[in-house]
Amino acid sequence: MYKKQMKLQKILCLGLLIVSAMIFIYSLGIMTDLYDALYTTIRSAKNLDKSTVTGSRVYYDMQPFNKLFLRLSIGMILVCLTLFITNTQNRRKYYIGNYCSIALVAASGIAFTVWAHGQIETFKAQFLAINFEELAKHAEKRKTLYTESTFWFDIHYLIFGLLIIGIVLLIGSTIWKRKLMKEEQALIAGGKETTV
Repeated sequence: MYKKQMKLQKILCLGLLIVSAMIFIYSLGIMTDLYDALYTTIRSAKNLDKSTVTGSRVYYDMQPFNKLFLRLSIGMILVCLTLFITNTQNRRKYYIGNYCSIALVAASGIAFTVWAHGQIETFKAQFLAINFEELAKHAEKRKTLYTESTFWFDIHYLIFGLLIIGIVLLIGSTIWKRKLMKEEQALIAGGKETTV
């Protein structure tokens, strides 16, 4: 049983690190379509309401969010690295550092997911309020991207869903590990009693 649990914990630690890296890549790409489609619609960054397309200020409104999102995604990678720093991926017996690392990953991952989901859904609604007829005319005139796609907003369900699944499995693996450690201690105690 220990071998299966240890194999699972190794896969989960690596998986969470990979998902954190995916979130980082996502934070770099979330503004791609918005830049290509909306950047040229704003005449002056000093007056965001002066635009050839009604509602196109969402591109500028998202800038502070995107900056923080990028930083938090880097932070999530560093938090997931604590699993490797504490040797959680291959430790037979967990110590306080392992439990602290798992708790930190779980708490920060859930908080990050809740915050990001709220922000992304708000900006998605703002994006959908754009006057797409005006955007189509602007794109045709300026030879820029025209899109009504919400792909970059919607993909967060998949990416953060993977993060939450990884966290739930990590917690489940920890509970399993605790059970195995207690059973092992009981066997050791029983063995000592029979030899005395």
